[in-house]
Amino acid sequence: MTTLDPAEKERLLRLRRRLKERKPEFLRTLWWKFPKFKNDPKWRRPKGIDNKTRLQLKGYPPPVKIGYRGPAAVRGLHPTGLEPVVVHNPEELEGLNPARHIILVAHSVGLRKRLEILRKAREKGFRVSNG
Repeated sequence: MTTLDPAEKERLLRLRRRLKERKPEFLRTLWWKFPKFKNDPKWRRPKGIDNKTRLQLKGYPPPVKIGYRGPAAVRGLHPTGLEPVVVHNPEELEGLNPARHIILVAHSVGLRKRLEILRKAREKGFRVSNG
């Protein structure tokens, strides 16, 4: 990732927010028709020869396209502009920079170690997105 000046980074993050507002929710073909799709409406690429979504017919959900992506310089960043880092133990905080990284405590971490990670992160001045 290239280094951006703060003003440019903020501009790109605002642009990404605006683009995200206009981006449709991508759901699989005919998700409204079958109960098994309603319960799990994630995107599946349409592959059928006569599939209306694949043919991009009016009245059917839009397909995923590369044009919906956000700016490359801020892709993968947290909405705050910081780079998210998954932390599994307190020692992983050592090589990180509080001005550049935001902490995401791993799902598999138990309560005791989670509290230890949060205490150490607070001491070092890190922001924690799920703490």
